[in-house]
This record gives sequence, C-alpha cells and structure tokens, in this order.
Amino acid sequence: MENKILVGNGTLVTLGSSNRIIGQGAVYVEGNLIRDFGLTDELRQKYPGARFLDVKGRVIMPGLVNVHHHLYSTFACGISTEPASNFVEILEKLWWKLDKALTLDDVYYSALVPLIKCVKSGTTTIIDHHASPGAVRGSLKKIAKAVKKIGVRSVLCYEVTDRNGLKESNKGISENLNFIRKYAGGQDDMLGAMMGLHASMTLSDRTLKKAVKSMQGLATGFHVHISEDKADVEDSQKKYKMRVVPRLYDLGILGEKTIAAHCIHVDDIEMKILADTRTNVVNNPSSNMNNAVGTADILGFLKKGARPGLGTDGMTSNMMEEVRTAFLIQHQVKQDPRVAFMEACDMLLKTNPVIASRYFRHKVGVIEKDAFADLIVMDYYPYTPMSEENFYGHFIYGIGTSLVDTTIINGRIVYLNKKLKGIKEEQVHREASRFAAEVWKRMKEKK
Repeated sequence: MENKILVGNGTLVTLGSSNRIIGQGAVYVEGNLIRDFGLTDELRQKYPGARFLDVKGRVIMPGLVNVHHHLYSTFACGISTEPASNFVEILEKLWWKLDKALTLDDVYYSALVPLIKCVKSGTTTIIDHHASPGAVRGSLKKIAKAVKKIGVRSVLCYEVTDRNGLKESNKGISENLNFIRKYAGGQDDMLGAMMGLHASMTLSDRTLKKAVKSMQGLATGFHVHISEDKADVEDSQKKYKMRVVPRLYDLGILGEKTIAAHCIHVDDIEMKILADTRTNVVNNPSSNMNNAVGTADILGFLKKGARPGLGTDGMTSNMMEEVRTAFLIQHQVKQDPRVAFMEACDMLLKTNPVIASRYFRHKVGVIEKDAFADLIVMDYYPYTPMSEENFYGHFIYGIGTSLVDTTIINGRIVYLNKKLKGIKEEQVHREASRFAAEVWKRMKEKK
C-alpha cells in the first residue's frame, strides 16, 4: 500500500519561486512525492485516508540542502596533529594523512555519523565529495549503503587526484564512472553521481583530459575545488601560465552541472567565466575561516550574474549554522552591516535546491506539487508576525536557533518527535569511535 501522510496544523513555508506562508497549513504526501498543500481543514476532508501528523502549530518547511560536504572528514573530530601554518600544510599534515588511512569500513562509519547529524539538523539532501586513497574501489558503494540506511538524499563522487600517482588517479576515474553509470540521470531517487576532482594543483592536464573524455555522453558534471587557497592559483600560473578557472574552462570542466567549491582567489574575469558557463559556485564560509584561506566575494559573483550556493566543506552538517556564518563574515569583511543577509539566505533557500535538483528527476528543497517529499518540522512557534516579506528574519534569528522536531525524506519519516526511527545512534557512534581509533593509529604509524 502506498504511503499517504498529511503533515498539518502548522505554519507552512513553501519556499520555491512562489514562496508562500500558510497559517494552519498542511502538506499531503503520497509515496515519495508531495501531491498537495494548503489549509489543514480542507486537506483533511480531501484526503481522509491519510495518516495525519499533527505538528501542533510548529513551522513546516522543505528540508535543507548542502551542496558541498565531505562525509569522510568525520574522524578528524578530536584528532591531535602537528600544527599547520598554511593551507597546504593543513592538507599535508591532516587531510592527506587521514584520507589515506581510511579502509572501506572506516568509509562506511565516517559517513553514518554526519548523515545522522543531517537528519537531526534538517538537512535532507547533500552533495558529497569523497577521498580514501587506501580504499578507492568500492568506496562510493559503501557510502551509498550508509545513505540508504540513514535515508539522506545524496549525490556522490570520488576525488580524482595525481598526488598519489597515475595508478591511483586512474582508479579514481574508474570508481566515479562505475557509480555514474548506475546512478546519474535520476535512475535512483535517493542517489545521484558526479565526477569528483580534487583541485587544479594536484591534477595534470593528462588526468583532466582523461576524466573529461570519460564523461562524454554521461548525464552529469564535475565536482571540483577551485582557488580555495592562493597556492592553487600560484601552481596553475607556474605550471600552465594561466589562472585556475581559464585552465579548467579550456579543458572542458565547467558547466551548469559542475560544482566549483570555494572560488575565493578568483579575479573578475574568472568570475565572469564561471557566471557565463553557469557553473555552480559554492561558498563554504566556516571552513574558509577555519583554514584562514580568505573569504569568497559573494556579492561580486552576484554582480557578474552567478548565483552562488552554500556548502559546509565537512565542517558541519547543520546548514542553519552555515547560513549565519555566511552573512556574518560578509558583514565583517565588507565592514557593512547592510550587506549579504538576503543573499546568504537566498544561497541556502533558493539556489541550493536549484543546484541539487539538477541531479534528480524531481525537485528538492521546495514544497510544491510533484516535488520530492522532503519536509522538516521546526520546534518553532512564531512569536512575532511572520510573512513572506520577513521570513528570512524569522529563519535566521528564530527558526535557525530552534531544534528540528521531525524530518521526512522521500516520503519516509526518519526522525519524529526528536527521535531517530530505526537507527541506534549510540551504537553507531560507539562503532565509529572504535574505527576512528584505528585510523588515528595508522596515521601515526605512517609518519
């Protein structure tokens, strides 16, 4: 029997191009799609056979989207490493040691933990970028298994890089292709696929050309870090006599299904190239601050016609934390409290759903007919008037500081009354801790 749920008796926020706020609103879910929404009383009469989920006045809204995550970063929490004075040292002393120490079991458990955090913080769709040089083959399958278990809609890719030799970069391309052939193009409602690339500074023309050639005729794009640090730009200028964005453009990497993470150290010409190719620029402010690499010029991108999205780069799974960081750092950098508030909210609530929807057969991040049934109920009762015009203020200063009460993904209730359904979180964390200890041990042994 097809799943039928009516989530109602709340303040409904639809978002999307026709954003509406409906008091005493409800959403009708049939199977894994939203089939109707409106006033609770009317929908209860219209769909009497549906299971009624009474949210008792709370806010009902679409699930949130994270368009640049690193699930594999989980085991870095609490780790002790040699201090790093710059971004390249951070990569060499932490991340490239951590990812190389991961086994397939580690990959699985390091994915489970942040996916649970996604559910509990209302993030229902992610676009992930994975790396495990010691366990390339089968790594995306392991993450897919974790995705299916927890139930977070995900687009996955493996990070192709030359830093460990040609043999490994070839393995990375093959791992991506095997997954893309199975999951790109909307064949699976919970999984999508891309071709992952690390960054210009660790990728030769030979490898990039091979990756581009292998993608011909496939219905997806690339997921690459661009100019996150000045070192990426300097490397490109030294080796190829050009900046990063023109190099990737000439090689055929850019486009409307490609994600360009960070894009901090780009000039006006590069911004225009990214905008003209409709490449999806993704800002990751918390990570950028943590790594002290600079701040992306979001307002500059918007002036050039680009529409930046928002990611976390693995720093968190909570997009409500990230959106606050996004506009606060712009206030600080621009020394102007008037800027970037609306723009930061737009990145998360408008642009992210558009980006992620390109990899699936139905829309995500909106409440409208025939969109995927990804909903969250926030433990928030508006205590000042709330309308379409002032919703962002409520979202940042009220909803964003409240707890998620219920999360529904693909029509399935995965989190109800602040409790996970069918997942023993304590047991997952206990097992993850055991695997993390072994990863840390291997990292020390390889010093």
